[in-house]
Amino acid sequence: MYLRKILVAVLLLGLAGMAIFAWYVYNTVLVPNTAFNNTEAHVYIPTNATFSDVLQEVEPLLEDTETFTAVAKRKGYVNNVKPGHFILEKGMNNNDIVNTIRSRNIPVQVKFNNQERLEDLAGAISRQIEADSISLLNVMRDKTFLSENNLEENTVLGLYVPNTYEFYWNTSAEGFRDKMASEYKGFWNEKRLAKAAKLNMTPAQVISLAAIVQKETAKVEERPRVAGVYINRLKRGMLLQADPTVIYAKKRSENNFDQIIKRVLYRDLEIDSPYNTYKYAGVPPGPITMPDISSVDAVLDHEEHDYLYFVANVQKFGYHKFAKTLSQHNRNKAEYVRWISQQGVNR
Repeated sequence: MYLRKILVAVLLLGLAGMAIFAWYVYNTVLVPNTAFNNTEAHVYIPTNATFSDVLQEVEPLLEDTETFTAVAKRKGYVNNVKPGHFILEKGMNNNDIVNTIRSRNIPVQVKFNNQERLEDLAGAISRQIEADSISLLNVMRDKTFLSENNLEENTVLGLYVPNTYEFYWNTSAEGFRDKMASEYKGFWNEKRLAKAAKLNMTPAQVISLAAIVQKETAKVEERPRVAGVYINRLKRGMLLQADPTVIYAKKRSENNFDQIIKRVLYRDLEIDSPYNTYKYAGVPPGPITMPDISSVDAVLDHEEHDYLYFVANVQKFGYHKFAKTLSQHNRNKAEYVRWISQQGVNR
């Protein structure tokens, strides 16, 4: 009888211990431990982060950091922190959270366009991935990299083809640059290279001209016609005389890319810069902005016509009036000058 009581007592104690252990496991591992109201939360863990850094990042998102820490220790995460971008879902338990931040690095969508300088591009990218703008700018300007890719600092902006790309958030500056170099080579396939050769232009020259087309019109459907004007001028040995290049030359010479210039003045046409196409023949030595794909293809597939001039159409804003003769162009230009003067635009 006494032995039976002992066995029963031991059994009860065992069951109690198991219950306590099960309760501990449930509350530590399996109970939801998120404190945010949205359906998901994004966590960014830097390269070389410690577990303390992780705690600082996730603490606002958790109901209980102690149970999270206990699970992280048990699963060996505290000594094996992984950098990257991770997505926590509302209602996750500690086990799910640790599994997510140690093995489910989610790529981010990196977008960029319409940058006038490498500095602007580096800044835009640094706001989307871990690499800082100085590191990005340094690797973009690396002389060995430029030489190996037949680029110069004036032309390297054209290497970065505007689009949406998938990167891991913790991609290094070199990793970003090298992937973009690969994308550039893929963009300039045999078909595009053949079209450039037919124009007797290098890819860099096509991009420089496309940048002017990009600045001249925001209407994608009008870009092949605008490109055709400039191709006609190049074939005839005429100056391009593109106002956007004068604006760029002014910004560059004054080292002030924040200024907004709505009207080009006659004195601006005298700026001595290789980017000023009123003074220097051919395309500029580099792009005055980052042309998007539609502008590049507008040059390669430009419209065949006899137009040599164009000016803003004040009856159809956003579009232009095209002319084959200088006299016709001067009439169109006079109409535009009257309109812009009436608006009080002096600069």
